[in-house]
Amino acid sequence: MSIISIILVILSALECFYIMYLETVITTSEKTSLTFGVERDELGRETVSSLLKNQGVYNGFIGLILLYAITFANAKVEISAIMLIYIVAMALYGGYTVDKKIVIKQGLLPFIALISLLF
Repeated sequence: MSIISIILVILSALECFYIMYLETVITTSEKTSLTFGVERDELGRETVSSLLKNQGVYNGFIGLILLYAITFANAKVEISAIMLIYIVAMALYGGYTVDKKIVIKQGLLPFIALISLLF
C-alpha cells in the first residue's frame, strides 16, 4: 500500500469520525443542521436525535475498521477497499434519497482513496 493510499484512507477514517461527532456529540448544533440540511428543532426531536446518534456509532465503527485495516490487518488493501466501497455506495444512496451533495461531501474522499488503492 502506497503512502498516498495510507494518507487517503486515514483522511477517510477521520471524515467518518467527524460525521460521528456531528451525529452523536453535537447532534442539535447549527453545524450539524447545516451539514445535513435539517432544521435544529427537528434535530432536537427525540426520535431524530436517537436515529442520528445510532447512525453516528456506525460511522465511528467504519472509521475504526479503516484504521485497523491500515495498521494491523494482514489484508490491508482488501479490507480498506471493502470499507471504502461501502462508504461510496452509502454516499450514492444518500445522494439519491436525501441530497445530491452527500455524494461529494461523504463520497468523494473515499472514492479517491479507493482509486489510489486499486492503481
